[in-house]
Amino acid sequence: MTRLSRRQFLAAASSAILLPWDNPAFAAPPALRLGTLAPRGSIYHRTLLEVGQAWRGAEAPGARFTVYAGGSQGGEASLVRRMRIGQLNGAMMSAVGLIEIDRATAALQLLPMMFRSWDEVDAAGRRVRPMIERQMAERGFVVLYWAEAGWVRFFSKRPALLPDDFKRLKMFAWAGDPAQVHLMTSLGYQPVVLETADILPGLQTGLIDAVPANASWALASQIDTIAPYMLDLRWVPIVGATVLTRASWTALSAAGREALRGGARRATAELKAVRESTDRDAIEAMRQRGLKVQTLTPQARDAWLRLAESVYPRIRGTTVPAEMFDAVQAALSAYRGVKAAQ
Repeated sequence: MTRLSRRQFLAAASSAILLPWDNPAFAAPPALRLGTLAPRGSIYHRTLLEVGQAWRGAEAPGARFTVYAGGSQGGEASLVRRMRIGQLNGAMMSAVGLIEIDRATAALQLLPMMFRSWDEVDAAGRRVRPMIERQMAERGFVVLYWAEAGWVRFFSKRPALLPDDFKRLKMFAWAGDPAQVHLMTSLGYQPVVLETADILPGLQTGLIDAVPANASWALASQIDTIAPYMLDLRWVPIVGATVLTRASWTALSAAGREALRGGARRATAELKAVRESTDRDAIEAMRQRGLKVQTLTPQARDAWLRLAESVYPRIRGTTVPAEMFDAVQAALSAYRGVKAAQ
């Protein structure tokens, strides 16, 4: 064997015995793992799976897209922690979880009775979402798509119509949002901080008496079977987003990223088209199994609106960053001005 052929032989042999994680030929297929509180089989879960299917078709053979639904990975604050340590690549979350990444996202959800319709939520979103996305990117997260999941209403174990009625009830509060808990306590309410998985046991044992929740989640979680009174008040919209860590996003192929963008656009359109009917259908389904819907009187609505407006100065700059609070109000003022002129 010549000297040259011996070197070639040794180089080939060295290449052949590379460990699998060092040899591109043995690289594991790409995988994305996402968590969400959305119930398994819900439209939010299904659209996320469709986004994953589009991505798998564009990525390398064997690509895996796994969704841990129904809160199996913990509450939304836990989902953010799992993304930061690499246990998850992404998550579909409401603003309750997104504020763990950037507080600015609270401007789209944690403003009680600020929004009168989905059109107003959209108008505010067009103004503030680009700003939020830039700030989230600076913190290492990429927004794939935004979505809404109905309006928060109040479910309780006994009738409650006015704001003061709820002061006598122990109310569920999201773990991971101490600002909201402090605000509720200062107003005379009795918040009980729990993870979402503990809501149903909490109602069953008397640990809590009332739960603010959107209708589709209440239906899937059977909250109405224990808290059969629902106050028909659109308190806040549930606004959320599906996000990936920036490290996970940049590790994808160009084709994979483009497929995710395309899937995200379709998911946004699909969820927007059904956000009103999903809410309505869930309430009707709960009516069929005994839900008692309490309709607001004009006097009761005025009482709730006074409560909401009284806390805006305390929310601005704490729960919601001042610049985002002002941006939402400016967007709504402009939108309402145009509507009034039509």
